[in-house]
Amino acid sequence: MTMNNNPKNSIRGRMSRLGLIGLMGLMGITACNPEPDESDLYTSTGETAADYIKRKSELTSFDQILSRVRLDRNLSSYGEYTCFAPTNEAIAQYIDSLYNDTEAPLPHNGLSANSLEGLIDPNNQYSDSLCNDIAKYHLASGTHSTIEMGGGGTTVNTMLGRPVQTAGITDTSSVYRGNVAIEKVAVITQPDSIVTNGIVHIINHVIPRSTRIIVDELERHQDYSIFAKALRLTGLADSLKRYKKDAVYTITDRNDNNSTKDPLWVPEECKVAFTIFAEPDEVMARNGINSIDDLIAYANRAYANAADWYDYLTETGNSVSTGSDYTNRFNALNMFVAYHILFAGMPQNELVFENSTRWQNNWNYTNGCQPFDYYQTMLPNTLLKIWQPQGTQLFINRYRTFNTLTDELGTVTAENGANALTGSYGIHQLVSPGIRVARTTDTDVNYDTNISAYNGYIHGIRGMLVYDRQVPKGVLHERLRFDSTTFLVEFINNGIRMSTISEMSARNGGGSGNRVAFPLNFFDNVVSYTSENRFRYNVKGAYNAWQGDTFQGWGNYDLAIKLPPIPTGIYEFRIFYTPMSHGGMMQFYMGTSKSLASMVAIDIPLDVRIGISDPRIGSTTFFEEDDYGVSTDAAMRNRGYMRGLFSYQDHPENHDGSVTINQRSDVRNASLRKIMGRFDMKQSQEYWFRIKNVISDETDLKWQFDYIEFVPVDVVDNDQYSEDWY
Repeated sequence: MTMNNNPKNSIRGRMSRLGLIGLMGLMGITACNPEPDESDLYTSTGETAADYIKRKSELTSFDQILSRVRLDRNLSSYGEYTCFAPTNEAIAQYIDSLYNDTEAPLPHNGLSANSLEGLIDPNNQYSDSLCNDIAKYHLASGTHSTIEMGGGGTTVNTMLGRPVQTAGITDTSSVYRGNVAIEKVAVITQPDSIVTNGIVHIINHVIPRSTRIIVDELERHQDYSIFAKALRLTGLADSLKRYKKDAVYTITDRNDNNSTKDPLWVPEECKVAFTIFAEPDEVMARNGINSIDDLIAYANRAYANAADWYDYLTETGNSVSTGSDYTNRFNALNMFVAYHILFAGMPQNELVFENSTRWQNNWNYTNGCQPFDYYQTMLPNTLLKIWQPQGTQLFINRYRTFNTLTDELGTVTAENGANALTGSYGIHQLVSPGIRVARTTDTDVNYDTNISAYNGYIHGIRGMLVYDRQVPKGVLHERLRFDSTTFLVEFINNGIRMSTISEMSARNGGGSGNRVAFPLNFFDNVVSYTSENRFRYNVKGAYNAWQGDTFQGWGNYDLAIKLPPIPTGIYEFRIFYTPMSHGGMMQFYMGTSKSLASMVAIDIPLDVRIGISDPRIGSTTFFEEDDYGVSTDAAMRNRGYMRGLFSYQDHPENHDGSVTINQRSDVRNASLRKIMGRFDMKQSQEYWFRIKNVISDETDLKWQFDYIEFVPVDVVDNDQYSEDWY
């Protein structure tokens, strides 16, 4: 797996598109070394971002905040930054709002005084943390001009790991019409000041960032009054108060495994966050719900017979209650609300891996594939699916028949290309369009959505969301592919999953951004059985990997990962892997807990050193075959293997589904899926997947855990249609 350092991604390329000539002292964003690469610098005597901020009399407060946490050093050095610099007046207003906020998790938000001195007080234990948060929330890696951020807007990922939304101001009554605003409040009043290491925008407000936990934030928005009452009535609001783990993290090895052993970024804390999908009052009203009593009656009707399809209930000996104890986890109202809550906090543009200019050639839902993900909800052991079938619209639990099957496999030609692989329209009938997520760009939405809270996000939805029979029996009765960075929610909650290499480099003080290093106890659902493990993450890039990234590691490894819950049934279980000489041989186990005593070995050890074309695997150059690999696919399955996905490749020419099958010789040939076997799975049972090195004399071998697949056996064995290549 090799990375592409695309010259289009460099600051030189972007600045030329802005018409900025003679920029100096800048290095490309693809540089990963802590020390500057002198070969890629312009000749310049211009000022840095830090110089610019110090020179501006209206930015002295922001300068002091940067200096307090030494981020001024970053802005004085090589790199590539966008800085949103709030004025002194803006910071004074913000400090006043923090100090007088009676609903903050900490009294006065940790400030010792209602002034700048209270914010940068060296004797206050919260000073560094708060200054660090403010500073990093106004810094981003890469250059983001007002041209890019205006119009319909974009998302900028800050160094804090939390994204901000930008948009042009079109309100004709606003004195700032034609300017760009961040989070609808902080207006760029002095835009696009070019410095040698990036770009500075002066803004008239501190970028708003809620200090309220998610339920308190929801209650501030009166459009959601009924749903907010239900959250309190069920007691689920009490489950949404956490914002970080209490664990203390230590790590002895944070280095990369490259020749220079570059130090990698390590998260210093582990944040906890949530996503709430909430029906606003107007959506409730359209469904005959005008009060909390109406919602209780609706939930009682929707969930009264849930035991018929929600296997968890019967397997655990529970039954649905329609009584008045709404805190009962299996009370109908409680079940209704719980299914709206995810354990991962995401803004709208991160609910799936969306195609945007930010990802350029690293976006890999190609050849007609559409972004989707599955998430676990707070209703015990249930999932919901988020799917972006076209444009920017997002749907929850959209359902079409035979979704991961096709009736046209092997009919591909150079003329019809990938489009033939989706199957004919006749077999893919839309049964339910799903529940559409209300986006901030929807012109017919009259309520707030994409609401940011201290520990998560609230998204309005345009219909009533329930875990009904159609979800486990239809929506989820398909090939279920789970990306590790989706069901291991720490990747999401700590701003890692959707970071670019340049953004991660900025968080690493300008050092390597290619990977992240993790303490062994960072993930709730990953257990290490040895201190010799090294947990790493390949940041999104031009990889032949699902969603362009992968969870991996090395060492004399032995670990187990808790798998996501799925509806009860018999499934074929598959894992992704890439053959590699330094991968060694690994034994897999399945257990019903993380206890080693529960682990049962799966098949014989897998030797990942065996090449793809080895007869024991039998992968071929499928597009040179008359049937485009259909026969060799079948032969590979008989040996327990499947090719990688047709929906990713290194550098697709375009992303509209028109890429022809023979444009890339290595599509579907660069990685494999290993069929682990068939398993009788219970919705109520937890499952842990163990990966263990079995080569005792090798202590620095590599493992990968990019994605897994659970496929209902009647989908695998369908005698009418074939599984598609996506």
